[in-house]
Amino acid sequence: MRRHWCIVWLGCAAGLAGCGKSPASPAASPAARDAAVDIVVPADSRGVRTETVERKEIPDYLEVQGRIQADPTRVVRVFPPVGGRVLAVEVRPGDRVRKGQTLALLESSDVSGARSDYQKARADAEVKDKARERASLLYENQVFSEKDYRQALADAEMARAELERTRDRLRVLGVSPEGTSNRFVVTAPRAGVVLDIGGAPGEFSKSLDAPAPLCTLADLSTVWAVGEVYEKDIAGLKRGASTQVSVSAYPEQKLSARVVALSDALDPVTRTLKLRVVLDNPGERLKPEMFASIRLLRSSVSGIVIPSSAILREGSSAYVFVQKSPGHFERRGVTLGRALDGGFEVASGLNGGEVIVTEGAPLLRVAAP
Repeated sequence: MRRHWCIVWLGCAAGLAGCGKSPASPAASPAARDAAVDIVVPADSRGVRTETVERKEIPDYLEVQGRIQADPTRVVRVFPPVGGRVLAVEVRPGDRVRKGQTLALLESSDVSGARSDYQKARADAEVKDKARERASLLYENQVFSEKDYRQALADAEMARAELERTRDRLRVLGVSPEGTSNRFVVTAPRAGVVLDIGGAPGEFSKSLDAPAPLCTLADLSTVWAVGEVYEKDIAGLKRGASTQVSVSAYPEQKLSARVVALSDALDPVTRTLKLRVVLDNPGERLKPEMFASIRLLRSSVSGIVIPSSAILREGSSAYVFVQKSPGHFERRGVTLGRALDGGFEVASGLNGGEVIVTEGAPLLRVAAP
C-alpha cells in the first residue's frame, strides 16, 4: 500500500531562530506568511487537481427583476354588442377556446328590435320601390309632374339606404334576419386562453357600456417580459441588446431574446425606466404575472475568473493554492470581485498563466502549518 505523505518545508531562518539571542523581528504580514509556506505533496496525489488560469473577456451583466405579461395586441376583451340578461356562461378561466366557440348566451330585446327594424325597412323599401316604378311610368306619360317624380325617386333611395343600415346591423351582431328568438350567442372572436370571466348567469349585461368585459381572451404563443431599470443602471442599455430570461418555475430554462423597447422617460415615482422583451412561448409554459429575471449584457472587461472550489476562506480573507512546480504549492491571498456563474472574478493576487488548485484545496490546507 502506497503511503501518502506530506512534508512541510519552512524557511531556513525559522529553523535557526532558536539558536541565538538576536532581537525579535516584527511579525510578518499575511501576504509574506502565505508566500513563505511551501507545501510538498506527491505529484500524482489523488484528489488534487490543478488548472491554468487565463485572462479572458468577462461579460458585465445587469440583473433586472420583472414579470411575464400577455402581449396586449393579442388580448381580446369580449363585450357583447347587445344588452340583456346572461342566461349561461359556457367557459371558465383557463379554458382554451377556438375561434367561433360559444362563450355565453344572453336574452336580449336588442336582438328582437334589430330584427324588427330590418323587417320594417324591407317592407318600406318594397313599397317605395313600387311607388318609384309607378311614378316613372306616369312621368313618361306626362301624367306626373317632375317634382312628384323626383320625390318618388328620393323616397325609394332613402328606403333602400335604411334597409342596408338595418341589414348591416344584423350582420355585425351575427343575427339572422329570419326567426323570432330574442336569444343572442356571444362567440370567441379568436382562438386563445380564457383569462377572466366578468359575468354570471342572472346578471344584466349593459352591452358596450359595461364596466368590465364579459370575457377576456389571450393568445399566449408569445408573451412579454417587462422589467424596470434604475436610473443608475441605464448606462450601456440600448434596444436590441441581448438578454437571457428565466422564471422561478423553470430555473433550468434560459430563454434568449433581445430588448425590443425602452421607455423614453423615467417613471417620476420609482425613478426607473421600463424595458420590454418579447419571448416565444411554445407549449404556453410561461404564464402572465410570473416573476422573471432578465439578464442584460451591457459590456465586457478583461479579467481572471476562478471556480468557487479553488477558493478557501479565513474570516474575511480569501486565498488559493498556487503550484510552483509539480508537487510544490504555496498559499496565496487573493482579492475577489464579482460573483459569476460557478466562480468569482479575481481583482488581485493572480496573474494569467499561473496554475492553481481547483479541487482538493482543503487537503492542502490541512497540511499547511
